[in-house]
Amino acid sequence: MLQIDRWKRILIIGICLLGLAYAMPNLFYKRVEAHNDAVASIEKTGVTTPELDAARGAWPGWLPNGLVNLGLDLRGGAHLLGEVQVDQVYKARMDALWPELRRALAEERATIGAVRRVPAPDGTLAIEIGTPDQIARATEIVRGFSEPVTTLTGTGQSSLAISAQGNTITIGLSEAEKAVTDDRTIQQSLEIIRRRVDEVGTREPTIMRQGEDRILIQVPGIGSADELKALIGTTAKLTFNPVTATGSNPDAAPGLGQVVLPAADQEGVYYTLEDSPVVSGEELTDAMPSTDQNGQPSVDFRFNPTGARKFGAYTSANIGQPFAIVLDNQVISAPVIRQAITTGSGQISGSMDFEEANRLAVLLRAGALPAELTFLEERTVGPELGQDSIDAGRIASAMGFIAVIALMVLSYGLFGVFASVALTINMGLIFGVLSMIGATLTLPGIAGIVLTIGMAVDANVLVFERIREELRTARGPARAIELGYEKAMSAIVDANITTLIIAAILFVLGSGPVKGFAVTLTIGIVTSVFTALYVTRLMTVTWFERTRPRQIEV
Repeated sequence: MLQIDRWKRILIIGICLLGLAYAMPNLFYKRVEAHNDAVASIEKTGVTTPELDAARGAWPGWLPNGLVNLGLDLRGGAHLLGEVQVDQVYKARMDALWPELRRALAEERATIGAVRRVPAPDGTLAIEIGTPDQIARATEIVRGFSEPVTTLTGTGQSSLAISAQGNTITIGLSEAEKAVTDDRTIQQSLEIIRRRVDEVGTREPTIMRQGEDRILIQVPGIGSADELKALIGTTAKLTFNPVTATGSNPDAAPGLGQVVLPAADQEGVYYTLEDSPVVSGEELTDAMPSTDQNGQPSVDFRFNPTGARKFGAYTSANIGQPFAIVLDNQVISAPVIRQAITTGSGQISGSMDFEEANRLAVLLRAGALPAELTFLEERTVGPELGQDSIDAGRIASAMGFIAVIALMVLSYGLFGVFASVALTINMGLIFGVLSMIGATLTLPGIAGIVLTIGMAVDANVLVFERIREELRTARGPARAIELGYEKAMSAIVDANITTLIIAAILFVLGSGPVKGFAVTLTIGIVTSVFTALYVTRLMTVTWFERTRPRQIEV
């Protein structure tokens, strides 16, 4: 019997209405986008302005407000390909290891003699002892700082490669430890870049690893590649170093374990600092833009318990001595310690405006990049080009949509009209699902939607052709329609499952654009099967119940 239960009808209609409701905000894209941005800004800052109120009120809060995010090629934005200088991490590891080794070796000064660091290539630590015949004992102490590498490929290896010759011990990272360090550095860089980009409210950035030491960054909606580089290209490495001397000669030769750095806001002033910091930005827990006692822009920061303890101990022992705050190899402030600072908090002030103070706070909150990022490729996609892509996609979709509808109506008459209405609902459901999951639409994604328009009526064609065959043998049109849907089901399922398998392979093995195509294709397959088997059938059954024709033409 040709019928559909009432609960099934309610469910089908409900799914269609829900999908179309979630797709509707995309018809008012700019208004809804302004509403979402205003709501996010008010929630984040707690500050409301007339402009924000107007933007928030431009779209009813009780309606869905999810949008299909536009990718870089549709919205315009910036594209960067950066290479992480992992060698810098090796040097930092050796520099951090030296103070610990110096203390451990100094405890046995009576046996091994005086200990000093001698020049060595970056990433290598060379230590000279005073008693050459005790080199074995010194090497044994150094080996105590080496740890097993915990990865599967590094099983049985140590973290340090140690060699001794004469009275000199040379220390570096082992190859297994370098591989682990490289992977950790890239992952840390990815996370820090993602936090920095997300903090400024950009939409759906693409941040992914490419190769062994490269990172691809694509941020839609940002003004230029230079603006993006200003945000993520800064290492934002904050350290607090003891000051040993102040002068005006940038070429002054520092002592071993020291470095000469310029003042950020005083031209011609250079500071000689201890290379090993007392506290680093990694021990910061928070940073917020603020104002100093003179009402000038500044940044307030707070250390974690470990950093607060080290900061308090140093300031207690060095009252009256200058102390440098270093950001990206520039001394932004070198105050004299007036009293012990045991609260674990402080303030950075200097020649900065409020925008720079806010950006510095963002960078410090996100953390320092573990190594410098060198940009190998940069590209800015203008919004005009993105709009051209959107317009071209609309034209392609409209032409395909009209052609499919014309073919279906001419081929199947009233049943073709049902299929065309279902195709319209199908397009709405695709955008509704994309909006619900917060997907990003790119040009390949539009290609997937255009392909879906052509494929969406395949199931209807199979059903209608099967109904035509059944009309020759079945007892009446109702039975022919019922058998048409039943016998076409296996072919429809087979065809769409194979396409879903291909889409899954594209998603797993493909890069960003290919993944976008696979996502829209997968959603389109699911929604087209739903509309062909249920929405079209519901319309056909409803029409048949009202008209009760004795004969039908398909």
